[in-house]
Amino acid sequence: MTSTALIKFIGFNNKFPFRYLSKKVFIFTRMSRYIVYIILPVLFLFFISCDRGRLYDRSFSVADQIWHMDSAMVFSVEVDDSLSLYRFYLNIRHNTDYPFSNIFLFLDTRFPNGNTARDTLECILADKQGRWYGTGGGRIRDNQILIREGLKFPRNGEYLFKITQGMRETGLEGMEDVGIRIEKM
Repeated sequence: MTSTALIKFIGFNNKFPFRYLSKKVFIFTRMSRYIVYIILPVLFLFFISCDRGRLYDRSFSVADQIWHMDSAMVFSVEVDDSLSLYRFYLNIRHNTDYPFSNIFLFLDTRFPNGNTARDTLECILADKQGRWYGTGGGRIRDNQILIREGLKFPRNGEYLFKITQGMRETGLEGMEDVGIRIEKM
Protein backbone atom coordinates (compact mmCIF):
# COMPACT_ATOMS: atom_id res chain seq x y z
CA MET A 1 0.00 0.00 0.00
CA THR A 2 1.50 3.34 -1.01
CA SER A 3 1.33 6.46 1.08
CA THR A 4 -1.39 7.90 -1.17
CA ALA A 5 -3.46 4.77 -0.76
CA LEU A 6 -2.96 4.90 3.00
CA ILE A 7 -4.22 8.49 3.16
CA LYS A 8 -7.27 7.59 1.10
CA PHE A 9 -7.87 4.58 3.32
CA ILE A 10 -7.89 6.80 6.41
CA GLY A 11 -10.35 9.11 4.74
CA PHE A 12 -8.28 12.00 3.46
CA ASN A 13 -7.74 12.97 -0.12
CA ASN A 14 -4.45 13.95 -1.69
CA LYS A 15 -5.02 17.59 -0.80
CA PHE A 16 -4.71 17.12 2.98
CA PRO A 17 -3.29 20.36 4.43
CA PHE A 18 -0.06 19.12 6.00
CA ARG A 19 0.98 22.72 6.68
CA TYR A 20 -2.03 23.07 8.99
CA LEU A 21 -0.99 19.92 10.84
CA SER A 22 2.60 21.12 11.23
CA LYS A 23 1.41 24.44 12.69
CA LYS A 24 -0.71 22.57 15.27
CA VAL A 25 2.26 20.38 16.22
CA PHE A 26 4.45 23.49 16.61
CA ILE A 27 1.83 25.18 18.80
CA PHE A 28 1.50 22.01 20.90
CA THR A 29 5.27 21.88 21.40
CA ARG A 30 5.31 25.50 22.53
CA MET A 31 2.42 24.70 24.86
CA SER A 32 4.35 21.71 26.24
CA ARG A 33 7.31 23.93 27.01
CA TYR A 34 4.98 26.42 28.66
CA ILE A 35 3.53 23.66 30.83
CA VAL A 36 6.93 22.29 31.80
CA TYR A 37 8.60 25.62 32.56
CA ILE A 38 5.74 27.62 34.08
CA ILE A 39 2.80 25.52 35.27
CA LEU A 40 4.63 22.55 36.82
CA PRO A 41 6.88 24.69 39.08
CA VAL A 42 3.85 26.67 40.23
CA LEU A 43 2.01 23.45 41.09
CA PHE A 44 5.11 22.14 42.87
CA LEU A 45 5.32 25.27 45.02
CA PHE A 46 1.61 25.07 45.75
CA PHE A 47 1.86 21.53 47.07
CA ILE A 48 4.93 22.30 49.16
CA SER A 49 3.29 25.33 50.74
CA CYS A 50 0.30 23.26 51.88
CA ASP A 51 2.35 21.84 54.76
CA ARG A 52 3.71 25.11 56.16
CA GLY A 53 2.81 24.36 59.78
CA ARG A 54 4.99 21.27 59.95
CA LEU A 55 7.94 21.53 62.31
CA TYR A 56 8.96 17.87 62.13
CA ASP A 57 7.64 14.74 60.43
CA ARG A 58 9.70 11.56 60.29
CA SER A 59 9.16 7.83 60.57
CA PHE A 60 11.51 4.89 60.87
CA SER A 61 10.89 1.41 59.52
CA VAL A 62 10.80 -1.54 61.89
CA ALA A 63 13.23 -4.23 60.74
CA ASP A 64 11.47 -7.41 59.58
CA GLN A 65 8.18 -6.01 60.96
CA ILE A 66 9.19 -7.15 64.47
CA TRP A 67 9.74 -4.37 67.02
CA HIS A 68 12.02 -5.69 69.75
CA MET A 69 11.84 -4.44 73.33
CA ASP A 70 15.41 -3.14 73.29
CA SER A 71 14.99 -1.31 69.97
CA ALA A 72 14.26 2.42 70.24
CA MET A 73 13.25 5.02 67.67
CA VAL A 74 15.09 8.28 68.35
CA PHE A 75 14.00 11.61 66.87
CA SER A 76 16.01 14.81 67.11
CA VAL A 77 13.86 17.94 66.78
CA GLU A 78 15.28 21.46 66.61
CA VAL A 79 12.83 24.00 68.08
CA ASP A 80 13.47 27.68 67.38
CA ASP A 81 10.05 29.09 68.35
CA SER A 82 9.16 28.42 71.97
CA LEU A 83 6.26 30.89 71.92
CA SER A 84 4.03 28.99 69.47
CA LEU A 85 1.62 26.20 70.29
CA TYR A 86 2.04 22.82 68.60
CA ARG A 87 0.23 19.55 67.98
CA PHE A 88 2.22 16.39 68.70
CA TYR A 89 1.25 13.25 66.74
CA LEU A 90 2.44 9.70 66.89
CA ASN A 91 2.47 7.89 63.53
CA ILE A 92 2.06 4.14 63.68
CA ARG A 93 1.90 1.91 60.62
CA HIS A 94 1.16 -1.75 61.24
CA ASN A 95 -0.12 -4.69 59.25
CA THR A 96 -2.98 -7.05 59.99
CA ASP A 97 -0.59 -9.59 61.55
CA TYR A 98 -0.37 -7.31 64.59
CA PRO A 99 -1.88 -9.49 67.36
CA PHE A 100 -3.33 -6.80 69.66
CA SER A 101 -5.94 -4.04 69.48
CA ASN A 102 -3.71 -1.55 71.29
CA ILE A 103 -0.06 -0.77 71.91
CA PHE A 104 1.74 0.65 74.95
CA LEU A 105 4.70 2.91 74.30
CA PHE A 106 7.29 4.68 76.40
CA LEU A 107 8.11 8.21 75.23
CA ASP A 108 11.34 9.56 76.73
CA THR A 109 12.05 13.25 76.17
CA ARG A 110 15.38 14.96 76.67
CA PHE A 111 15.13 18.75 76.86
CA PRO A 112 17.81 21.18 75.64
CA ASN A 113 18.97 21.79 79.23
CA GLY A 114 19.55 18.04 79.80
CA ASN A 115 16.42 17.30 81.87
CA THR A 116 14.45 14.19 80.94
CA ALA A 117 10.85 13.06 81.23
CA ARG A 118 9.09 9.75 80.55
CA ASP A 119 5.49 9.24 79.47
CA THR A 120 3.62 5.97 79.07
CA LEU A 121 1.18 6.03 76.14
CA GLU A 122 -1.59 3.64 75.19
CA CYS A 123 -2.69 3.83 71.58
CA ILE A 124 -5.91 2.08 70.58
CA LEU A 125 -5.53 0.54 67.10
CA ALA A 126 -8.79 -1.43 66.75
CA ASP A 127 -12.35 -1.36 68.10
CA LYS A 128 -13.91 -4.07 70.29
CA GLN A 129 -15.07 -6.04 67.24
CA GLY A 130 -11.51 -6.16 65.91
CA ARG A 131 -11.94 -3.62 63.09
CA TRP A 132 -8.75 -1.65 62.57
CA TYR A 133 -8.67 2.10 62.99
CA GLY A 134 -6.58 4.25 60.68
CA THR A 135 -6.38 4.60 56.95
CA GLY A 136 -5.23 2.21 54.28
CA GLY A 137 -6.50 -0.81 52.51
CA GLY A 138 -5.35 -4.36 52.37
CA ARG A 139 -2.93 -5.43 55.05
CA ILE A 140 -1.41 -2.06 56.02
CA ARG A 141 -2.98 0.47 58.41
CA ASP A 142 -1.72 4.01 59.03
CA ASN A 143 -2.61 5.69 62.30
CA GLN A 144 -1.86 9.30 63.16
CA ILE A 145 -2.67 9.62 66.84
CA LEU A 146 -2.85 13.03 68.50
CA ILE A 147 -0.77 12.81 71.67
CA ARG A 148 -0.89 16.43 72.74
CA GLU A 149 -2.60 19.55 71.47
CA GLY A 150 -1.50 22.98 72.62
CA LEU A 151 2.05 21.81 73.37
CA LYS A 152 4.41 24.65 74.19
CA PHE A 153 8.11 23.92 74.22
CA PRO A 154 9.69 25.55 77.30
CA ARG A 155 12.87 26.67 75.50
CA ASN A 156 14.55 26.77 72.13
CA GLY A 157 17.06 24.08 71.22
CA GLU A 158 17.34 20.40 70.42
CA TYR A 159 14.78 17.98 71.85
CA LEU A 160 15.36 14.24 71.69
CA PHE A 161 12.33 11.95 71.66
CA LYS A 162 12.94 8.24 72.17
CA ILE A 163 10.07 5.79 71.63
CA THR A 164 10.20 2.16 72.77
CA GLN A 165 7.44 -0.40 72.80
CA GLY A 166 6.02 -1.15 76.23
CA MET A 167 4.19 -4.40 75.51
CA ARG A 168 5.18 -7.56 77.35
CA GLU A 169 6.38 -9.16 74.13
CA THR A 170 10.12 -9.33 73.45
CA GLY A 171 9.37 -9.06 69.72
CA LEU A 172 6.20 -7.27 68.68
CA GLU A 173 5.12 -8.63 65.27
CA GLY A 174 3.22 -6.71 62.63
CA MET A 175 4.80 -3.27 63.16
CA GLU A 176 5.87 -1.52 59.95
CA ASP A 177 6.85 2.10 60.83
CA VAL A 178 6.88 4.35 63.88
CA GLY A 179 7.26 8.11 63.73
CA ILE A 180 6.30 11.48 65.11
CA ARG A 181 4.86 14.64 63.61
CA ILE A 182 4.94 18.06 65.23
CA GLU A 183 3.04 20.93 63.62
CA LYS A 184 2.12 24.47 64.57
CA MET A 185 -1.46 25.09 65.59
